[in-house]
Amino acid sequence: MKKESCFRDFVKYSSLNVLGMLGLSCYILADTFFVAKGLGTNGLTALNLAIPIYSFIHGSGLMIGMGGGTRYSIWKSQGKGYEANSIFTNVVYIAAVFAVIFVLAGIFLSNGIVTLLGADESVFRMTKTYLQVILLFAPAFLLNNVLLCFVRNDGAPQLSMAAMIGGSLSNIVLDYVFIFPFGMGIFGAVFATGLAPVISMLILSPHFIKKRNQFHFTKCRLRRNLAVSVFSSGMPSLVTEVSSGIVMIVFNFIILRLQGNVGVAAYGIIANLSLVIISIYTGIAQGIQPIVSANYGRRNPSNVRAILRYAMITMLIVSVAIYTGIFLGAEHVAGIFNSEQNAVLQNIAVEGLRLYFIACPFAGFNIIISMYYTSTDYPLPASIISILRGVILIIPMAFILSSVAKMRGVWFAFPGTELLVAIVGTILFALHKNQ
Repeated sequence: MKKESCFRDFVKYSSLNVLGMLGLSCYILADTFFVAKGLGTNGLTALNLAIPIYSFIHGSGLMIGMGGGTRYSIWKSQGKGYEANSIFTNVVYIAAVFAVIFVLAGIFLSNGIVTLLGADESVFRMTKTYLQVILLFAPAFLLNNVLLCFVRNDGAPQLSMAAMIGGSLSNIVLDYVFIFPFGMGIFGAVFATGLAPVISMLILSPHFIKKRNQFHFTKCRLRRNLAVSVFSSGMPSLVTEVSSGIVMIVFNFIILRLQGNVGVAAYGIIANLSLVIISIYTGIAQGIQPIVSANYGRRNPSNVRAILRYAMITMLIVSVAIYTGIFLGAEHVAGIFNSEQNAVLQNIAVEGLRLYFIACPFAGFNIIISMYYTSTDYPLPASIISILRGVILIIPMAFILSSVAKMRGVWFAFPGTELLVAIVGTILFALHKNQ
């Protein structure tokens, strides 16, 4: 590959994937907006208490899909057709096992999970409804994530993007229809979200109906070495998503103690906007994965480094634009979701938006460098970065800073953690480059 071709591939894959991820992230943002308008502060609180479970489901799907897709791309580029098909077949087996676990949790464990999440009597029923329906739709979320990753690695990033955006747009339309004309409340919001991956898979279906797919089911058993390979490569994606759910639970617990349900509602605005912004960085990272893996498989290290450089420059430009917009427009953003014009909620959210998103360039760096390691079949540094930013640093940071600076400390926990992890990531990259 020439550098010009390498840059064109980067622009094509990353731009399409960013658009797709933005569409995908609007699942939850649409819920946030329509729930805030239709159900007020209690609805927004219930949504924010239940949404970490979506992170567990989505993270599991990404782990299986990204782990399998990375291995598939490397083997396909090396002409190993049977191995590539074996990894797809094993990935579907693994997704089925996870789906059964989530569905059983939705049927039998909903009450206990809602209690653990901290829902009080005023929001318990709404929280349970959202959580239970999300868990019952887990098979659709998991399979959709797997197919999106494999279709993208199969040379069809446009179709993958169209499926993500199509699913998201259907979610937005159905959110409005179910909550307002049909008056279905919180169930309408979560039912629309659950239907979105089904619609996304219908959009992907021509890739299989017209037999454009190069990956197929093959006769093979679930192989432990392939499963380990998938988990190893996909673990950073899982840790990133699951840890965001864990962090939301911890932040909800701290904020409930400091500001009650109103504080959790304000955090809901920030957390759900964060999903959209992080999806841009994830889109860049997932966009470079197929071309980095393919160049790695073909032994083209100069192209691998060039693609990483393009991704980092793009991330910095995007970060400056995002934070400038949030800082200047914080009051307007908070007002969009503050349907009851609650002054306390407005003040908490505005300060939180301006402090929380200082993390933008550091988070972007961490997500991209983690995916770089995953794409080059070197998942250990990626797992270290993901675990540090997702659990080990941010949780104690949140408790310590909130005890010192109350709500302002809560908001500073995220950028402080991402900065420290970015320093660690830079050191790991320098050591790896020297090797």
